[in-house]
Amino acid sequence: MLYKQIAQNKRKTAILMVVFVIILALVGAGISYLVGVKPTFGISWAIIGSIIYLFIVLLDPASLVMSLNHAQPIHEQDDPELWHVVEDMAMVAQVPMPNIYLINDKSPNAFATGRDPKHSSIAVTSGLRERLDRSELEGVIGHEISHIKNYDIIVSTVGVVLVGVISFLSDIGSRLIWWGIDNDDDDNNSILVTIFKIVSVIFVLLLGPIAAILAQMALSRNREFLADASSVKLTRNPQGLITALEKISNSAPMKQADRSSAGLYIEDPFKTKSFSRLLDTHPPTEERIARLKKM
Repeated sequence: MLYKQIAQNKRKTAILMVVFVIILALVGAGISYLVGVKPTFGISWAIIGSIIYLFIVLLDPASLVMSLNHAQPIHEQDDPELWHVVEDMAMVAQVPMPNIYLINDKSPNAFATGRDPKHSSIAVTSGLRERLDRSELEGVIGHEISHIKNYDIIVSTVGVVLVGVISFLSDIGSRLIWWGIDNDDDDNNSILVTIFKIVSVIFVLLLGPIAAILAQMALSRNREFLADASSVKLTRNPQGLITALEKISNSAPMKQADRSSAGLYIEDPFKTKSFSRLLDTHPPTEERIARLKKM
């Protein structure tokens, strides 16, 4: 059951990444129409721009994220138990020891970030250290180490970059339309071609960013299920993560968390209540716990 769920989640993640690329290509094609060039030109530049932006972001993503969330680095002498739990989980997962950070916030939570397993970091809140026992702490750290081992940290970063690029391109598209740029060949186009171009413009203005955000949310939710399953694989103790999730979900919202980093945390740090699950960064805790109980 455990390995079947992990394989299924990996397939879903691959599909979602393909969806991201398709959305990016469609938005790029829409921009091409607005400026009167071939669709391949816009698609190519959209992809190239994404790669350049991603390269800049990946220079040191961990330091940026930790700074945004007011996290401070700690060492073994500062918290021996936490240090040894992270060390043990990293050893079992066969990944390098990540840097450890502490966020001074009474709400229990944690997240992992970084460029790859060799350049990774884990942050936990002071509330997590106060409220969780060792088995629960192992479940949470196992979850975060799994994000590192499964390369979720880079997947999440790619998702953020793609959403940013798509939103940027859509903004350019809206400005081009506002300025009244059009194609002189429109009068010679068939009705079907004209309809296609109108749909492309609508996609650039509205559907592109919305679809990208929904894909990002789905990607985040899917990776949480995978990390839960992988944590159990490391700890061989689903009950530890179950009780930890119960404590985290029943806590107050965080005060130190950064909005753009919400999807990185093991649970939504702001306890946001949305009208649709499509807008949630995390799957329902009840569903996560139900899956854990079946392992």
